Amino acid sequence: MIVYADGGSRGNPGVAGSGTVVYAADGRTALRDIVYVVGRRATNNVAEYHGMLRGLEAARDLGARTVEVYMDSKLVVEQMSGRWKIKHPDMQKLALQARRLMESFDSVTFTWVPRGRNEVADALSNQAMDAAAAGAEPGIVGGTDATPAEDPAVDPAVDDCEIVATPDSQTGTPAHWTGATSRPTRFVLLRHGQTPMSAAKQYSGHSNPSLTELGREQARAAARTLQDRGGIDVIVSSPLDRCVQTATAAGEVLGLEVEVVDKLIEQDFGEWEGLTFDEAHTMHPELHDEWLADPSIAPPGGESLQKLHNRVRSVRRDLQQRYPGQTVLVVSHVQPIKSFVRQALDAGPHVVARMFLDLASLSVVEFFDDADARVGSTLRIFNDTAHLRSS
Repeated sequence: MIVYADGGSRGNPGVAGSGTVVYAADGRTALRDIVYVVGRRATNNVAEYHGMLRGLEAARDLGARTVEVYMDSKLVVEQMSGRWKIKHPDMQKLALQARRLMESFDSVTFTWVPRGRNEVADALSNQAMDAAAAGAEPGIVGGTDATPAEDPAVDPAVDDCEIVATPDSQTGTPAHWTGATSRPTRFVLLRHGQTPMSAAKQYSGHSNPSLTELGREQARAAARTLQDRGGIDVIVSSPLDRCVQTATAAGEVLGLEVEVVDKLIEQDFGEWEGLTFDEAHTMHPELHDEWLADPSIAPPGGESLQKLHNRVRSVRRDLQQRYPGQTVLVVSHVQPIKSFVRQALDAGPHVVARMFLDLASLSVVEFFDDADARVGSTLRIFNDTAHLRSS
C-alpha cells in the first residue's frame, strides 16, 4: 500500500494535527483517510511523525505486506530511513513506535516528495488543526476511520438481498447510500458442487475431478434458485470440469451459453494437491503455517494467494468493463470467490482465512462505476445455502 502523510502546528509549538491517506498499490484508489488531532501544544515535526504513524497503523489493519510512505518532511523521511540521527526525546519515542509497527510488514520505504505532491494529506492535517483549535481532544476526529456506520437509514444490513437486477429506484438499495447514479455490475458467485476430492477434504486446485451425483443435484438446486429469482445476463466459468458442469446446469434452465474464463481456475496447490490439510501440514509443517499466515508464500511448486488475487482482480475488472450494469453469474472455486468478496470489501488478505464457503453456495457482490459512487463496491449476500436445504 502507499501512504501519504503530513502534519502541522500553528505556533510550533501550538495546536497540532496530522493528515494521512492510504492508497492501494495503484496509487489512485484511496482506502482510508485519517484526520488526527495531536494536541494543543506540539511541534510540526511531532505532528508529522503522528501522520506517518497513523498511516502505518491503517496499512497494518488493512492487511498490507509492503508499504511505501511519502512525506514532504525531509526530517522524518531521513530519520526513519536511518540516515539522520534522532536527538529529540519526543521524536525518539515516536520513532520507536514506528519501528515496532514496521515489524508487521515485509518492507517499508520512506520517500520525500515536494509539498505540491502532498496536498491531500496537507489539507487533512489542516482539518485536524482546526479541530484542535476548537477544543477537540487528541485522537482521530475525521476521515474514513471515524465515519459512523450505525445510521439505520443507510445501513446496507437492512437492504433487500434478493438475487435480482438492481431496480431503477435508488431507495433501499446500495446505490441509495453510496450515492451512485448508475446501475452496478453485479456478480453472483456460485461455488461448484461436490466432487470426490471435496468429499475427502483434499486440496483440489488444478486437479480435474467431475461432480459426484450429490454434486450434480447441488448444481441443479442452485440452477433452479437462479431461475426462480431471475436477472442473470451472462454466465462465466472456470475451465475445470466441476465448474463447467455446475455452470451448464444453470445455463440449461436460464437459456444462456457458458463462457469459460481460464483465470477463474482454482489456486494451484503444487505438491499439496490431493493431500488433506493434516497431510500437507505433516509434509511441510513450518511452510504450511507460513503459507496460512502470509499471502505472498506459495505451496511448493504452486501459486501464492496474492498471485491468485491479482489474476482474479484482473478478471473482475475485465468483466465489469465488458458487462457494465449487468448481472454476471461466476461459477468458480473457493479462493477465486473469496477474492471477489475481498475486492468488494476492499479488504486486506487477512479476511480470506476468516471466510467459509460451502459447496454450491451463492454469494453476491456489486461494483459501481468509480465516477459515480462514494463507496465503490458492496457485499450483498455471502455463502447462501438455503437452496440446498430445501432441495
